[in-house]
Amino acid sequence: MTYAPEVRERLETDAKEIIGRYPRPRSALLPLLHLVQSVDGYVSDDGQEFCAEMLGLSKAEVVGVATFYTMYKRKPAGDYNVGVCINTLCAVMGGDQIWAELSEHVGVGHDETTPDGKITLERLECNAACDFAPVMMVNWEFFDNQTPESAKQLADDLRAGKEVAPTRGPGRLCTFREASRVLAGFPDGLAADGPSAAGPSLEGLKIARANGWEAPKAEGSEK
Repeated sequence: MTYAPEVRERLETDAKEIIGRYPRPRSALLPLLHLVQSVDGYVSDDGQEFCAEMLGLSKAEVVGVATFYTMYKRKPAGDYNVGVCINTLCAVMGGDQIWAELSEHVGVGHDETTPDGKITLERLECNAACDFAPVMMVNWEFFDNQTPESAKQLADDLRAGKEVAPTRGPGRLCTFREASRVLAGFPDGLAADGPSAAGPSLEGLKIARANGWEAPKAEGSEK
């Protein structure tokens, strides 16, 4: 293990807290992978060995999980993971064009990082925000109703170190490492900031309320 002693100590303290949340230690593997990613910027070889040691698993078991999920990076990632949705609705609304122009603009392809270490670009299959298509995400925060021009400006601002705010959610972006620590189970206090749903997402609810519509009662439920 090549972690510096003070880093190793912090990792062990956090890992033990995470493991204590689960009835079986191996259930803590996913958040532990996020934890080492928050330190290394990806799931490093040292990180895999650390997780295996803390959970009493073989390294092969850890690697099998770490390589299954795309949120775990296998090589150093940039400060900002920029994902462009290219699934059906976003694609026909302009996502494919956004991807093509943005990739050319920053000079990297899927799962590649710009030479300055600022941006890792990723093609995403779905951001679960079809009502705001085409959509991008930066470190898992939403940027709705994008165009090729706005996408390229967003990338330029991120690389220039300017303050950038998501369309919905917190008023600021965290870095990829900070986001990984949140996913490991250490909140940054921003989860409740800003609206999570707005505009098109709420239109159906507004119409239902205006017309007094309710979902059918399940058989046997109270009336």
